[in-house]
Order: sequence, then C-alpha cells, then structure tokens
Amino acid sequence: MQFEPASAVHTRRRALIGLTPLIDVVFILLLFFLLASSFLDWHTIKLTTPATQGMVAGSSGGAVLIRLGANGALDMNGQPVLIDELPSQLGQFLARKPDQKILVRPAKGVPLQPVVSVLDAVKEAGGRNVSLTR
Repeated sequence: MQFEPASAVHTRRRALIGLTPLIDVVFILLLFFLLASSFLDWHTIKLTTPATQGMVAGSSGGAVLIRLGANGALDMNGQPVLIDELPSQLGQFLARKPDQKILVRPAKGVPLQPVVSVLDAVKEAGGRNVSLTR
C-alpha cells in the first residue's frame, strides 16, 4: 500500500466567480431605482434684477415695493398689509398699470418660505414684472 502525500489528495481548483450573476444584479438594481424614483416637473420662478437703485416706491414711474420684515411683518409701499390681502391690494395697482414693476425686498435673515409665499401672492395678483432685491 502506497500513501500519497496529503497535498495531492486535497488539491482543488479555485472556484471562479462568474460575472454574469453580478451583471444581472446590477441591471435589476438599476431597473428597481428607475421604477422607484419619481421624475418631478420642477417649476421655476423667473426674477429680474432691478435696473436702478434709486427708484421711488409708489411714484408714477417707480415700482411697487413690498417689504418683508424679519419678524414676518409685510408692507406694500410703506403701508402694512396682511399676506391674505396682498393679492387684492396689489391687483388694484396692476389694474391701472399691468406692467407695473414690483420689487420684493426681504429683510436679512428671513427664511425662504415666507418670501416664496409673497412671490406666490404677487403671481396670484397678476404681477409679471417682479424683482427680488436686497
């Protein structure tokens, strides 16, 4: 009886990992993420920068100035106004002059959402010529 060395008995080939299952998993994950994601239609707000710094608010050649204070106070041409009343009051200005320039000036530190609410109210009133200023 002859004994073979232990290394000869336990010699096995290393198993190779196939790329086909890996590629299949990648395509399945890609398909899953494509089907699970939502493609939203993002709307943008077009704003223009003011042409001159020296406009007088409320004058015949000037612009309507809407200021938003850090405490949430809102005024239009120096007169306090509530956000719910802004579209109707601004609509009165725009009825006489539809292309009236409207300047929205938020105070420093005002969160973005109140500014967007004011811009929505301006849009609801029919404002087309809107600028966001400092």
